[in-house]
Amino acid sequence: MQVNIRGYSVKRDMDLIRDILILINDDPKYNGTKEFALDTPEELGIKDHSTEEVAYHLGLLIEAGFVDGAVTRILPMQIFRRLTWNGHEFLGSITDPGIWAKTKDRLVGLPAVTLSVVAELAKAELKKHLGLP
Repeated sequence: MQVNIRGYSVKRDMDLIRDILILINDDPKYNGTKEFALDTPEELGIKDHSTEEVAYHLGLLIEAGFVDGAVTRILPMQIFRRLTWNGHEFLGSITDPGIWAKTKDRLVGLPAVTLSVVAELAKAELKKHLGLP
């Protein structure tokens, strides 16, 4: 599904969601002690997406409970502090590039899936990789 934001057509991008989670997780300043309202995607470390795309996806992650923050329509980007427990849990399943590639392969041909389905598929791929039932 595509959404129109400030004149830009934005479609949910699972790779961008993964990138945002990894970048927040990997930067020690995003530890929950301060709030961040960045002006550009580059400040987060993203170079190949517009401000509108990153703001939209960060908002989705906040709404899904994966990132602690507040969705705003006033600032260029959302206000965020850190990953939540659920964000860490999801990221734990999708950090490995091989697991992520296999997860995405299982989604090929589907017009749209929920984030919870992606999380379950990633968990299943991780368990398979570890030899767990």
